[in-house]
Amino acid sequence: MISFNKAVVFGGLVLMISVLSRCKEEATLIDQKNLYYLGADLSYVNEMLDCGGTYSNNGNTVNPYQLFADKGANIVRVRLWHSPSWTNYSNFEDVKKTIQEAKANNMSVLLDFHYSDTWADPGKQIIPQAWASITDLTILGDSIYNYTYRTLELLNTANLLPEIVQVGNEINSEILSSAAASGSINWSRNSFLLKKGLQAVRDISSKTTTPIQSMLHIAQPDNAFWWFKEATNNGITEYDWIGLSYYPSWSNYSISRLELAINSLKTTYNKRIMIVETAYPHSFNNIDNAGNIQGQDAILPDYPATPQGQKDYMIDLSSALIKGGGEGVIYWEPAWISTSCSTLWGQGSHWENATFFDELNNNEALPAFDFFDQSLY
Repeated sequence: MISFNKAVVFGGLVLMISVLSRCKEEATLIDQKNLYYLGADLSYVNEMLDCGGTYSNNGNTVNPYQLFADKGANIVRVRLWHSPSWTNYSNFEDVKKTIQEAKANNMSVLLDFHYSDTWADPGKQIIPQAWASITDLTILGDSIYNYTYRTLELLNTANLLPEIVQVGNEINSEILSSAAASGSINWSRNSFLLKKGLQAVRDISSKTTTPIQSMLHIAQPDNAFWWFKEATNNGITEYDWIGLSYYPSWSNYSISRLELAINSLKTTYNKRIMIVETAYPHSFNNIDNAGNIQGQDAILPDYPATPQGQKDYMIDLSSALIKGGGEGVIYWEPAWISTSCSTLWGQGSHWENATFFDELNNNEALPAFDFFDQSLY
């Protein structure tokens, strides 16, 4: 009888090891299919759909989230403003909807906290109105911690936790400021606040036992070298990713030199690296009243403003990043098509010539979608 029980236990153990081994092999196969994060910032999509915008593939109207997933995108980036009174989008409910759509289509999520009621970028990191009167740094630190934690806690309740969280957007200048960037950073204040945001991500990850990685995002590789040196010197080390915006016309690093920059950042700081914003025009068409951001000055000698030129740019850029040791590329707003709605600066889109859709052909999907193909890298 004892011998029989031993046999049963041994047999069960062998079976369990076999099952675990097979699961590990299957997981490895999945990882091999998705070696890199290749995705899109789709923060505008809900608004575009509400404004009557449509997207086409092979002449058929399609759900944009499903289209990106079907084309191979495996991550969606989405921005979150604190309390934007000037728009009904990029608030919590809008972001929640985007995350639901992304996860329903089996794509990971990068949640981008701007810590502002409007666009946060290298030139301005304007404090949300709700916190504008706070003068005590400890209270302000508690505010950023509690807001970050509570947002993620609410997402967890809906089973919508993101895989990666950006603590700030293009934080070249000091976060939670009251005016446009002055060029100087109070690192004692800046590091205290950023650490509070990062701590909130770690704490919600621990509480929910769900892996969530954190990212710090700087515009242009050129600025990343001095910024992360200063950040490290001021004790900011507990984060997982360096996120970069890369627009070559505003950088001293050409695509041919980008590999060296990425490799240097990776080896210096021992962090994972992702380009979370980039773009390239496929035309110079402007079909509405909103002037386009991507114009003649964005064009590189080897990449004409054509659908093929846009595709080649994305593939060559992604290849350079990966060769340098980077692990992901996200295109900024490839679905910001022209609609009847308006921005703060004009009616329509400032980006229709830099989307992945043909603005002159019913927003038909363009060849740039091919950059999501993992086998190219």
